Amino acid sequence: MKALDELSMLSSAGIEQSRDVVSRATTLEAATDSKHRIEVDQIKEEEWSELIQEFADANIYQTWAYGAVRWGGTNLSHLLLKRGAEVLGLAQLRIVRPMGWRAGVAYLRWGPLCHRRGRDLDPAVVASLARALRHEYVERRRLFLEILPNAFGGSLRAQIFESGFRQFDRRRGLGSEEYRTLALNLSPPLEELRRSLDKKWRNQLNVVERNGLTIIEGNNASIYRTFGELYEQMWRRKHFDRKISVEEFGRIQERLTEPQKMRILICAHQEKPTAGLVCTAIGDSAIFLLGATNDDGMKLKSSYLLQWEMIRRLKEAGIRVYDLGGTDPRQNPGVHHFKSGLSGAYVSHIPPFTACDSAMSRAAVKTVQLLHAGFGSAQRQLSHE
Repeated sequence: MKALDELSMLSSAGIEQSRDVVSRATTLEAATDSKHRIEVDQIKEEEWSELIQEFADANIYQTWAYGAVRWGGTNLSHLLLKRGAEVLGLAQLRIVRPMGWRAGVAYLRWGPLCHRRGRDLDPAVVASLARALRHEYVERRRLFLEILPNAFGGSLRAQIFESGFRQFDRRRGLGSEEYRTLALNLSPPLEELRRSLDKKWRNQLNVVERNGLTIIEGNNASIYRTFGELYEQMWRRKHFDRKISVEEFGRIQERLTEPQKMRILICAHQEKPTAGLVCTAIGDSAIFLLGATNDDGMKLKSSYLLQWEMIRRLKEAGIRVYDLGGTDPRQNPGVHHFKSGLSGAYVSHIPPFTACDSAMSRAAVKTVQLLHAGFGSAQRQLSHE
C-alpha cells in the first residue's frame, strides 16, 4: 500500500482516473462468455452499499466508504458481473495513474466479491470475473493489475481462486506484504469456545469478570471519539509507529451505511473508559481493526473482557469467522501472545495475482519497487548505525 502511495506522488499534480474511462455495459464474449454481462462504473454509492450486503465475502475494504475516504472517490472504479438482472460478482478497484502518464496501476484489495449468501462459491463465476478484470484493466486501460484476494491458503476458496486466476502471474506488485493472521472459527458452542482458550488466557478472563467492569457498545460518532481518546492515551504511553490512522477510520465510519458500520466496544470501570475495541463485520466474517487500552485498563486487564465480549456478540450475530486483524510475533510479540491465547488458527492470504500487457505500466511499477526497496534498505542501515 505504501508503494502505491509513492507511485501516486511521482507526479506533483497527484493522481487521476484514466480519462478514457466511460460508464458502459456490454456483453464481453472475449472477456467472459455469452451468458454474462459486464457493467463498468455505472453504479452509484447507495446501490453499491446495498449490493455488497448480498455477498458472504463482503468486507470493509470493498465498501465505497473505505475506498472514497482512503483513496479518493475519483480514483475508484467499480465492475459488476451480471447474468440477466442478477449480480454474480463485483469488484472495487483503486486506479493510480499519475497525471500525464500513459501508465498506471489498478489495485483490488480483498476482492472480487463473488460468494452470494446462501450459495456455494461458483468456480465459473470466479473464472468469469478473472477474465473480465483482465479485459477491462489490463487489455483496455493498459494498467498493471494487482489483485489481493481474500482467500486463506489451503482453503477451498483459495483453490477456486487459484484455478480461476491461473492465467495471472503470482509475483508481488505494489501491494502490502503477505497478510498473516489468526482466524477464530465461531461455529462451536460458546462454552466450547471458552474451553478452547489458552489456560492462562481463560484464567485472566475469570479474574477480569470479577473486576466490576461494564461494556458499552455502539457505532455513533460519540463512542468513536471515546475510543479515539483511549487510543491517544495509549500512544502517549507507547509512542509506537502510527501505521493506522484512527482519524481516517473515523471518517470512514461516518460514511458507512448503518448495516456496514464498525462495531465499537468500550470497557469502563466506575463509569470511566479503560479500553476500547473496533471491529468490522459485513459479510460472514469479522475483522478486528483497532484496539486501545489506557493505564487503568492495563491494570484491570480490560482487553480480555473486551475480546471475549466481542466474540460472544459476533457469534450471536451469526458471524462465522473472527479474523484477529493480523499478527507479527517479531515486530509485536506482546500483541501476538495475547491474540494467540484465543486459540485461533494461523493462516495467511494466498499471494496476489498480477497481470500487465503494457511495458510502460510495468516499468512504472518496477521503478517504484526499486525506489521502495532502496528506501527500506536505507532505513534498515540507519537503524543499525
